[in-house]
Amino acid sequence: MGKNQHVTPHSEGGYQVKGAGNTKATKIFETQKDAISFAKDVAKKQKSELFIHNKTGQIRERNSYGNDKFPPRG
Repeated sequence: MGKNQHVTPHSEGGYQVKGAGNTKATKIFETQKDAISFAKDVAKKQKSELFIHNKTGQIRERNSYGNDKFPPRG
């Protein structure tokens, strides 16, 4: 399982994608939509989680693309 991916506001404007524990952004985007699309692809390849943060830094959405402790039934 790879690093969890976080989409957060970037200090200089736009949004960034960062791997958990990284000090530098993997990539910076003008829109949150573009950042989410990129981070989703990374999380799927790494079988990890995707955390989407709002403008204040709080997690507003979380998606699992790997080792989900509670997978859907059926």
